[in-house]
Amino acid sequence: MFVGITGGIGCGKSTAARCFERRGFRRLDSDGLVREQILTAPEVVAAIRSKFGDEVLEAAGGRDAPRISRPALGARVFSDDAHRRWLEELTHPRVFGLWRDAFDAAPAGTRWAVEVPLLFEKQLENWFDFTVCVACAPECQLARLEQRGLPRVLAGQRISTQLPLARKVELADHVLWNDGTPEFLEAQVTRLIEVLNRGA
Repeated sequence: MFVGITGGIGCGKSTAARCFERRGFRRLDSDGLVREQILTAPEVVAAIRSKFGDEVLEAAGGRDAPRISRPALGARVFSDDAHRRWLEELTHPRVFGLWRDAFDAAPAGTRWAVEVPLLFEKQLENWFDFTVCVACAPECQLARLEQRGLPRVLAGQRISTQLPLARKVELADHVLWNDGTPEFLEAQVTRLIEVLNRGA
């Protein structure tokens, strides 16, 4: 079973995915793959450096290999649609390759919960048996992003690059509402898994 988990930035995709993980699903965090494997690959670092210059590199001394500064890169790509699309074209095929590697290496019958922020924006529904949107009220979303240290202006900028949350809710097979307590979200996931198991 392959479950694609999406939603707006700050709505709680990772929290929901960890709920699935605690119930026996294997979790794949697409943003984590980009952060930990793709943006650290020498050929990707070189391509980004060639595109944007040294200003998107972390300040590092000694003989360390250059590393991408994600805040600096984010500031460039989220303020320019053409730059954002260029980065997506560089990173997304590599993400899909890592998905395939993980799926192929897992035992038959493995149940997957895959976090995919741009699931509907990139028409990735066919990868999954079911799609799940994690949603919350806009004020809750902005508050969470501010708690992460993202200023409200930048938070609004990043939200604006994604499909409106209401549209994601319409497109998803199932919706988890994450305005309440962690226990309420856990209960929704437990119930949803029962429904998915019947529909699988």
